[in-house]
Amino acid sequence: MEQTIKCLVVDDEPFARDLMENYISRIPFLHPVAFCENAMEAIEVLQTQQIDLLLSDIQMPNINGLEMIRSLSNPPFIIFTTASRDHAIAGFELDAVDYLVKPISFERFLKAVNKARTTIQQKSLQSIAAEAAKPKAAANNHLFVKDNNKFTKILFDDILYIEGMKDYIKIICQDKSIITYMRMKGIEDLLPSDQFFRIHKSYIVRLQAIKSLMGNTVEVVNGQNIIISKTARQDLKRLLGIAGFNDEEE
Repeated sequence: MEQTIKCLVVDDEPFARDLMENYISRIPFLHPVAFCENAMEAIEVLQTQQIDLLLSDIQMPNINGLEMIRSLSNPPFIIFTTASRDHAIAGFELDAVDYLVKPISFERFLKAVNKARTTIQQKSLQSIAAEAAKPKAAANNHLFVKDNNKFTKILFDDILYIEGMKDYIKIICQDKSIITYMRMKGIEDLLPSDQFFRIHKSYIVRLQAIKSLMGNTVEVVNGQNIIISKTARQDLKRLLGIAGFNDEEE
């Protein structure tokens, strides 16, 4: 059964709201929760109902669309619908899925909501996979990650290090590497903290796989040198049991 996306429209122009209502009615997977004429109405809906996708104008009286999004602690996915391109950069800085400039054709609208549907589905699958893996990781010495069309078991002791690549991670093991859809924070939460340490925003290393530490890099047993952040260096030295030396002496 296809996932239904609950959407909220906010626009101070009646014609624009009517157009969005017409477009939404033609797309089976969209379920309109409300059509609001200002940001305050929309905020009230967002506080009382679950909204997956917000379709928001930017130029509105009192509180504009950008200010409304910034006021939300946990905003839904966003598509901005506006008469001006002037705020495009600010819109994407708020992680908007898309930015539609009026007049908006149905074809362009359909492309944007399909993009939103894909993003929402990926987020949902990522959350399900993470939750499913948590008890396995806590109770055993391994975890399962999605590898193409199957879930692959990875022993903690086989992992050398993990590299973050935006929405994906690359798990480097002794005999293989696996790329899977997951954020660094997600995999970090699944790994035992006494065995793994995040040495950089883009790298997590298994402590037992570290061969040496020199300057701003660590060498792992496969010969790979990995950068370490300055803030993580002292904590890593403590975890490795390196005592009696400070950075200046080195």
